Amino acid sequence: MDDIAIIGWGRTQLSRRTDVTEPQLCLQSNLEALAMAGVSIRDIGFTCSGSCDYLSGGPFVFVQNLEAAGAWPPISESHVEMDGAWALYEAWVRLQEGDIDLALVFGSGKSSPSDPYTLYPSQLDPYYLEPIGLDPVSIAGLQAQALIDAGKATERDFAEVAARSRRAAESNPLAQVSGSADVDALLAEPYVRQPLRRHDLPPITDGACSVILATADKARELSKNPIWIRGIDHRLEPHQPGMRDLTVSTSTATAGRIAGVDKAPVDFAELSVTFSPQESILVEALGLGPDVKINPSGGPLAGNPVMATGLLRFVEASARLAAGEGKRAVAHATGGQGLQQNLVAVLEAGT
Repeated sequence: MDDIAIIGWGRTQLSRRTDVTEPQLCLQSNLEALAMAGVSIRDIGFTCSGSCDYLSGGPFVFVQNLEAAGAWPPISESHVEMDGAWALYEAWVRLQEGDIDLALVFGSGKSSPSDPYTLYPSQLDPYYLEPIGLDPVSIAGLQAQALIDAGKATERDFAEVAARSRRAAESNPLAQVSGSADVDALLAEPYVRQPLRRHDLPPITDGACSVILATADKARELSKNPIWIRGIDHRLEPHQPGMRDLTVSTSTATAGRIAGVDKAPVDFAELSVTFSPQESILVEALGLGPDVKINPSGGPLAGNPVMATGLLRFVEASARLAAGEGKRAVAHATGGQGLQQNLVAVLEAGT
């Protein structure tokens, strides 16, 4: 496989945005990424986006987001009804063909106009899961309780993850949730879905992020410090959560091994920990040691723009590598319920 690098990125403020539309969010992040890479939209050979029509409640809503990519004159584009991290994977594959040298990838999500906990059950099995209204928080609660029953974690462990994420987010000006938090105070809060409390859940977030991918020669031409994708893979597990062990993530472990996480030391990892109990599962699956910093940006618990959360992990990791905060990092994205589908990539700084 040819080396592909990230040479530009952009991201929006993470919050509930009633002042802008989703295409406007995408436009902001796209323009920022293009400017950083020093290219125009006419230089882009392929465009791929990730979003979810479920969030907006209409068919083919993603087509509107193409306004942010300059769809005229006609462009070569694709869309995945998934997190933008999978759009990045498709663009990475497309660049392997060798006939183009630049790709634009963006992901976006505007959850605030809808009710996610009513919406998401409609994506589940229509016979056994959807009728009982099994929403993502309930599945995360089952996963958390399974960890407790297996002796792998406690409610205090979950609260410590949330507190650390909030502290880390204090240095992230784009974070939605940040600040110091006392673990005992967090544990005194009421349950939302036992054993989960409000701090164990991500906020409802609107936002977008974008990256520019380049082939090796183009990356060296345009960037003084490209961020190389040294390995990337994604794997899928059964849709029915009762058909798998929720305390482990075999798909993450497999994807991490194929991506090469264990080939050299990792300085930090940006993981899609959308619920605090999932951190320990992902850390174990990827074999990350205690010296590896987890979610120095605050992670999804500090801001969760659904369908951009995973791609945002690439942006946050790339920004820190470019700033010299490490040489090698892991970016992770997840989809489905209870860590059903997972994507893992290894990023490295250097020319």
